[in-house]
Amino acid sequence: MELPEPTIDDLLKRLRRIEGQIRGIQQMLVDGRECRDVVTQISAASKALDQAGFKLVASGLTYCLNDPKRAAEEGYDINNVQKMFMKLA
Repeated sequence: MELPEPTIDDLLKRLRRIEGQIRGIQQMLVDGRECRDVVTQISAASKALDQAGFKLVASGLTYCLNDPKRAAEEGYDINNVQKMFMKLA
């Protein structure tokens, strides 16, 4: 599946931000921060990762709708994209 360059750029930016969040969580553990603060940050990172996944699936869905025949030939028919979506749900 071909992803538009702006989508790739956005996903990479999101993943880098999440990577920083994860490093921050690791440091919180090393520093002995309160459990509730660590859990809050884990929840935020998890939600951010979910949003990145949904952005990717939404792009795939757009790809399928714009050129269903080509998408199906590449293994991304609407049923496969729905399965990807359900993995995130």
